[in-house]
Amino acid sequence: MDINKKELDDYNPFEHRKVKKPNSDIRSLANLLKASLGSGILAIPLAFANAGWGVGIVGTVIIAFICGHCVHIFVNVSRMCCKAVRKPLLTYAETCEVAFAIGPKRLRPLSKAAGIFAEFSLIFTYVGVCCIFTVLIADSIKQLLDRYVPGYILPVEYYCLILLVPLCLIVQIRYLKWLAPISLTANIMLVATFAICVYYIFKDDITISDKLVVGYPARFPAFLSTVIFAMEGIGVVMPVENDMKRPEHFLGCPGVMVVAMTFIMLLYCILGLFGYFRYGDALRGSITLNLPMDDWPAICAKAFIAISIFCTYPLHFYVVVDVLSKYLRSYIKKQHMNMAQIFMRIAIVWLCGGIGIALPMLEQIINIVGALFYSILGLIIPGIVETVCRWKDLGKLNWILWKNILLVLFGFCCLISGMTVTISDIITNLDQETE
Repeated sequence: MDINKKELDDYNPFEHRKVKKPNSDIRSLANLLKASLGSGILAIPLAFANAGWGVGIVGTVIIAFICGHCVHIFVNVSRMCCKAVRKPLLTYAETCEVAFAIGPKRLRPLSKAAGIFAEFSLIFTYVGVCCIFTVLIADSIKQLLDRYVPGYILPVEYYCLILLVPLCLIVQIRYLKWLAPISLTANIMLVATFAICVYYIFKDDITISDKLVVGYPARFPAFLSTVIFAMEGIGVVMPVENDMKRPEHFLGCPGVMVVAMTFIMLLYCILGLFGYFRYGDALRGSITLNLPMDDWPAICAKAFIAISIFCTYPLHFYVVVDVLSKYLRSYIKKQHMNMAQIFMRIAIVWLCGGIGIALPMLEQIINIVGALFYSILGLIIPGIVETVCRWKDLGKLNWILWKNILLVLFGFCCLISGMTVTISDIITNLDQETE
């Protein structure tokens, strides 16, 4: 598909978008913040413990800039693709497919494969997130019951197994509008949990003399993996931008995306820094797990995070089901679709639960999802897609090409180093358990 510049300029996708209930800039900002400020924010102090507080601050700022840039270039590419195919909006996977379809002729036959790869990257990413949620809920419940029902102390794997029943029920909710009250409950409890964590961080005097400015270099990949997991929200960027009343306000300065990333960066730096100062190397995959067990605010925080993540689970699960349903319709007759949906949702929950039972290590699952899946989804794919889409105009001295090569290399470095350190940590933990 050959597109000239005049054809691109003639079509404005914003003028052809027909969204039933478009979101204002403020609401779009809130949705973007909600997508990025999930359970990941509670893992940020652990990232600082891995890197040291000096490297943590600098690294978080740099990663925020890189992630923000990747969102920026991907949205720009999506808009170029909309003009090329004269469609008002495109999803994440559709953008990847169209970018290859209008790119270099040798790569055009790969357009379908590019779209499928993007879709399954989304699936694996959000399956990983659901695994994290399962283990985090189980860890929080176990802490509470071990303290207050000491006669029935069970391994965390048993709690993952027990959770499968209520999770299988809640994921049967089919429509996003029905999830809105549940989402509101989750947001209120997450804010309350965050407030309680801040209270305990600043409750007593903080000692920083024994905290490292620069951590051990061998732990830097774990820092990168955790921050990328916490920072990345690229999977929801296109839905947010597509539903805006004024999508031209999404990019630019001060646009919705810039404001959101700046706020997220500052919040992560503050919580990561002072969370590390408070709890040091004892930090766990969620800072709520470090709170005391004999204070009512801390007990409420542990209960709130379990309920909040449980309520958030269907929203992330929806991404997986939405993609798989498209393929399911090709093979299942319409009269059997309802039962197929029920069993598919149960099967996915059991898959996530099975992974959680097999690997009930919260910190390591977070690092796997950050290093493997979010590196591909949020760093590598945007760099490749922009290069392919803009192949005929890569700027003076091909600076866009060289910039994206560095971006993709950074993504692969995060992936390989993060997975190496995480696998090493898993082996070490398993060896300690067998001793």
